Amino acid sequence: MRSASGNGFDSSDSFAVSGAAERTARLHDIPPSITPSHGDDSHLLSHIASPADVKALAPNELAELCREIRTTLLAYGHQHGGHIGSNLGMVEATVALHRVFDSPRDRIVFDVSHQSYVHKMLTGRAAAYLDPDRFSEVTGFTNPDESKHDQFVLGHTGTSISLACGLAKTRDMEGPNSGIGNVIAVIGDGSLSSGVAFEGLNNAAEQGGNLIIVFNDNEMSIAGDFGGMYGPLARLRASGGTAQPNLFNAFGLDYRYVEAGNDVSALVAAFEEVRDIDHPVVVHIHTLKGAGYDGEETHADRQTASASPVSFDSPTGVHPTDNVNHSEPWHSDHCNLSDHEPHEGQCEASHWQNPDAAIGKPDDPRKHYGKMAMAALEPRFAAEPGLVVISPATPGSNGITHEFRERAGAHYVDTGITESHAVAYAAGIARAGGTPVVATTASFFQRAYDQFFQEMSLNRSRVTVLDFLGGLSGSDNTHSGAYDVTMFSNIPGATMLVPTSARDYLADLAWATAPAGSADAPAGPVVIRVPGEAILTAERDATLLPVTGGQIADRPQSTSLPVSVSSASGGISAATVRGTVSVTAQRAGARHMLDWRVNQTGSQVAIIGLGNAYPLAEQTAAALSDDYGITATVIDPRQCTSLDSDVLESLRDGHQQVITLEDGQLEGGWGEKVTAYYANHHVSDGSRNPRVLNFGAAKEFTDRVSLGELNERYGLTVEQVTEAITRCF
Repeated sequence: MRSASGNGFDSSDSFAVSGAAERTARLHDIPPSITPSHGDDSHLLSHIASPADVKALAPNELAELCREIRTTLLAYGHQHGGHIGSNLGMVEATVALHRVFDSPRDRIVFDVSHQSYVHKMLTGRAAAYLDPDRFSEVTGFTNPDESKHDQFVLGHTGTSISLACGLAKTRDMEGPNSGIGNVIAVIGDGSLSSGVAFEGLNNAAEQGGNLIIVFNDNEMSIAGDFGGMYGPLARLRASGGTAQPNLFNAFGLDYRYVEAGNDVSALVAAFEEVRDIDHPVVVHIHTLKGAGYDGEETHADRQTASASPVSFDSPTGVHPTDNVNHSEPWHSDHCNLSDHEPHEGQCEASHWQNPDAAIGKPDDPRKHYGKMAMAALEPRFAAEPGLVVISPATPGSNGITHEFRERAGAHYVDTGITESHAVAYAAGIARAGGTPVVATTASFFQRAYDQFFQEMSLNRSRVTVLDFLGGLSGSDNTHSGAYDVTMFSNIPGATMLVPTSARDYLADLAWATAPAGSADAPAGPVVIRVPGEAILTAERDATLLPVTGGQIADRPQSTSLPVSVSSASGGISAATVRGTVSVTAQRAGARHMLDWRVNQTGSQVAIIGLGNAYPLAEQTAAALSDDYGITATVIDPRQCTSLDSDVLESLRDGHQQVITLEDGQLEGGWGEKVTAYYANHHVSDGSRNPRVLNFGAAKEFTDRVSLGELNERYGLTVEQVTEAITRCF
């Protein structure tokens, strides 16, 4: 057991395993060749078109429906991947919700809505999980565009109670004409740790009226559970819901506990008891994350398994597991990252399951560069006691492995799903003289916008931010990182670095985390955009960098100024090519981290590629050379905080066009600043005012559009950029 100093409870506390799990037997994995119930009219799930069909089932058919759903989820995970573990634990609860309540009149808000796969199956979308040809029809989160049964697009976390309070407020103000019945917020799988969830609890108690909060307590978050509230929750489980302090009672809320959170009959009874209640109530259900995972068969076993129908030994496919009650969540099992060999219980790997087709493939950029950063920081721990890595609950996704966390000890902190707290916490560490590194996904950092402005930047806190998944990607509409440059690069006092290679990335990290007081250290916070797919692919295949072949000049170290900025011929001087120019960025003792790097000198056209768009700059330059005989100047700006006016001024001579490429939102982004520079520094000699063309993303939300398609849409391809350049001549 974790000690009181770690999570608020001592060695006398015990965890309770789900009552249903104790009574049921083992369910084996489903081979990927099986698509349960598809095309077989004898199955219940294939007949479920709406919640009304769930209500029409005989009581003894509910367990069979749960079993079929669990089988479908397992097969879907192997073939398509997704948030399978949390949904396996929520099968019985979701069936019970739709058995008892009347959606959409009764409003059900799922949080995090990656727990909503079963809800989607029961609201007319089962075919999207049964038929591989239709897997792409639904998102991984609730979405009102898909169904009237989905209340909100929710891919982040902690807001369900606040949203439910709003729904209930309108219902109570408008009365019977509102068309809204019961309001149910389903929260859990770590989402209760978000500060906004507690703000919602506080408001719910004050507001009163019908509001049902279903807390899915599966003893896990995305990784492990961290925080003082988990000790009291463990005691509530161990005591059958009677222990004090009860944090829900402390907010003034009514409270019910259901130990058998994977027993559909027990859940139906519990929900019937609170249906139409006249005051807010929390129904705390104890479920088993990943309920149904076998966890013992290997990938090879699954590939060679028979495609014959699977035999179940239990009514719903839940079986007992020993994978609970560990001293620390991150070494609760032998899984290394969050997408490999998932199994039941306290298993980080069950949060996100990659399809079998992805097993054995190289790391994606998040894991690749995340591991690289941790490997660079770890040797410094012994000599730098204040160096701390902070992750708001998504470590494995970003390459912060189990092994690293264990070795790091107190140098690693998981704050739970608490981005705002994580950034403010880091600012406190920095104020005390420590060196904090906060690492999570770009879209999650949006949740800490105020803390970036106030606690971090206004206070000039030496915080290093590792910004993962920034830029364009094929992600869903709640996880797009296309807006990170517009956010971070416009915060006063913050420096945003955009490295285009592993070497630059590690150099940026070393500079940002230089010990306080060292001559080379930055004066305030530094955001490092972790390289993405285009950069990693180019590092693995140097032919994708046809100008440099990936061999770039070292970062400038000299503090001396160059003799001239531009050569007599109107091109860029050799000093600039070596990266030693930029008078404006020269500062005594600095390493010129804001200097732009010119990797090829040329004339007529200058192409400036920011971050992940840099390989496109080299590829476009090669196409101009091959097809039109134009030797373009190619520039890697390395940062998007400020403009290198020396380089921009030098381009006036011999360049008719300046092209900016960025894989993020164009409006309010980086490229427009280059356009504004020349517009605001217009010179009388018209031949020395180059035309600027900006390429980047439209201001829009995109949902699961492939990166290739997005690049086509936004003109970020060699053909489209080249055509635009040559059309202007």
